Amino acid sequence: MEKTPKSLRLHIALFGRTNVGKSSFLNLVAGQDVAMTSPVPGTTTDAVEKTMELLPIGPVVFIDTAGFEDETELGQERIRRSLKVFDRTDAALIFCPPEGVGKAEKDLFELAREKNIPAVAVVTKTDLVQPASSLAGELEACGARSVICVSATDTANREKYVSLLKQALIEVLPEDFITPPPLLGDLLAPGGLAVLIVPIDIEAPKGRLIMPQVQTIRDALDGDAMTLVVKTKEYPQALAMLNRKPDLVICDSQVVHHMVKNTPEDIPCTTFSILFSRLKGDFALLAEGTRAIGRLRDGDRVLIAEACSHHAMDDDIGRVKIPRLLRACTQADLQIEFSSGRDYPEDLEKYKLIVHCGGCMLNRREVRSRLQRAAAKGVPVTNYGMCISYTQGVLEWVLSPFNA
Repeated sequence: MEKTPKSLRLHIALFGRTNVGKSSFLNLVAGQDVAMTSPVPGTTTDAVEKTMELLPIGPVVFIDTAGFEDETELGQERIRRSLKVFDRTDAALIFCPPEGVGKAEKDLFELAREKNIPAVAVVTKTDLVQPASSLAGELEACGARSVICVSATDTANREKYVSLLKQALIEVLPEDFITPPPLLGDLLAPGGLAVLIVPIDIEAPKGRLIMPQVQTIRDALDGDAMTLVVKTKEYPQALAMLNRKPDLVICDSQVVHHMVKNTPEDIPCTTFSILFSRLKGDFALLAEGTRAIGRLRDGDRVLIAEACSHHAMDDDIGRVKIPRLLRACTQADLQIEFSSGRDYPEDLEKYKLIVHCGGCMLNRREVRSRLQRAAAKGVPVTNYGMCISYTQGVLEWVLSPFNA
């Protein structure tokens, strides 16, 4: 992996009316023509993303959205898609014309407040109109935690505007970005050893490991710990060769039964998916939701939610293995449906259970937003690792390293 994946970057979204200067400002910050600009309202349709390093903040991804108050034929659909971006937004830039605050800005600030997203007000086109002296106070009353004034056409002062943006973001950054939840830090001390069981099968990407495996190795190295990576069938041999017991064993969820069968009871073990349920989601909520599997009955609807889009293999974990395991475990005739990518259903209340993937392609904000939406509808949620472990009868064992 040559660069930080999007799921680990700070997501900064640009919201505002049509033709307020969002795309021009993004181009100014990036120092290149990332987004198409035009005096014609509604130029931006789908969200435009730009990844970059914004030091000292670090790796970020900017998301330029379609304008609100779009009266074009496809305006309502564009607005709907822009609103969905809030689900993955860590910090919002809400753009305001220098003439003053209108209904669109007030609605955007209110939505950011409801979702607990820190918002920075960006007053644009200050080269054309001098902002009113009362504007900063109005924006702060709306919920802006910081206010900056810019002119996207003033490229000679680009560094000044970028500096203002950085300062504003540092003031409002969410705590869970500054101090993210631990991955291995509280489970593996410096000098500790983790054995990682990594199946290399038809679903494994050619020539590389999948993102959760790479992130786990990197986190162990950052914590001055060690990892031993083995394939499934070599795991018993690897344990026998060690002159000390590993401090932790982590496996792909699909081979959890093999791991438990071959691991002494005094060695803590878990799965990559369960490990990431703390980093990305709500561990307690997912653990509790898993136990709803035992309450499933004939005719109940179950949603398998995948965060990435891919062509399903013959024995695909989400579309084949988990449905098979659920039906075998519950002995129930379940109605199982699927969603992939960002096509997460609105009508969650019709499901008796949601089984979500590990979310390695989503940032923490979006995963938690999905969990909270389900909780608000009273729908239990589990994830792939916890679900598979439950159906294999080993859930309590693989949760034990977390004192769950």
